[in-house]
Amino acid sequence: MDEFLAHIFVIDDDEGIRSLVKKYLNENNYLVTTANSAEDASEKVKMIKFDLIILDIMMPGKSGLEFIQEHKNNLDTPVILLTAKGQAAERVEGLEIGADDYLPKPFEPKELLLRIKNILKKTKKGDLKRVIEFENVKIDLNKKLIFKNDLEFKINSTEKIILEKMINNPGKTFERTEIGKLIDLDKERSIDVIITRLRKKIEIDPKNPKFLQTIRGAGYVLWIE
Repeated sequence: MDEFLAHIFVIDDDEGIRSLVKKYLNENNYLVTTANSAEDASEKVKMIKFDLIILDIMMPGKSGLEFIQEHKNNLDTPVILLTAKGQAAERVEGLEIGADDYLPKPFEPKELLLRIKNILKKTKKGDLKRVIEFENVKIDLNKKLIFKNDLEFKINSTEKIILEKMINNPGKTFERTEIGKLIDLDKERSIDVIITRLRKKIEIDPKNPKFLQTIRGAGYVLWIE
């Protein structure tokens, strides 16, 4: 399943919506499983670990809210509710009992995709290292600060993105083009300037870096272990 970004579970009694969402998400490299009722979904959720659930509130038989209530003790998967007009009370109740977001019908598939990406990004960030210490250096991504001996340096948003990726992939060489994609920058010289700036905040001797090193002809690597 490495080729897929995530496994999404779509639960809706409307075949048109299920087909639309599945087709759109498949085109955007997501694996999709569907169910046409809460009862059908209950069987599948016991067998498969999903990354995110898209759940209609109003369905024949058990409602989406009843599905959440039934599985909330052992369901740690983020949920986006699909709600119809006039379902404000149900929407609030859904958020109160554990749903992560909601989207009113009718909706644009592109907006649904953006909400999926935002939730999955937050979920993944929970597993990332946010604070790390090595030798005389402490990097705190939450506070956007680097502490080196008695000095304190601020990290801007671009530096934070690069450091977060490198900290969570220690020893991995990042090509300049790869770093450029992370920060939406395609000028190699500008990337070199950012790395030089980071070295001044991390290294004792920035001209002879010990941690943030250049791999000639390949890119940059952070050695912290």
